[in-house]
Amino acid sequence: MRRRLLTAALLTTASFGLAACQQQPAQQVVVVPSQACDTSFRVSNQSSVTVAQLFFSHSSRNGWGTDQLGQSVLAPGRYVNYRAANTGNYDFRVVWANGRAAEIRGVNVCRASRITVTNSGLIAS
Repeated sequence: MRRRLLTAALLTTASFGLAACQQQPAQQVVVVPSQACDTSFRVSNQSSVTVAQLFFSHSSRNGWGTDQLGQSVLAPGRYVNYRAANTGNYDFRVVWANGRAAEIRGVNVCRASRITVTNSGLIAS
């Protein structure tokens, strides 16, 4: 009887061991590629006043950095194209030739491709 119990115990242990060694079906991993983000955008001056300075920076940064127009200006009816270095939210600021300024914050450059300067301020679309 003892021998039968010992044999049964060994067979049970062996079958559990073999089950653990059996090849399990591979888990399928599905990788969904993220949508590519086009960070290019256009700043269009649809106001009646020349834009003397244009600033934009990632919303996570403190400060505006350098004037993106440099020595140029953005006359009414004109536009300039840019490409943001990173994805995410950006803040924009314009200063008109008369000294007045306007800002818009938290613009997702993956969703908005146009910043329009109007007499009332900035619009992202």
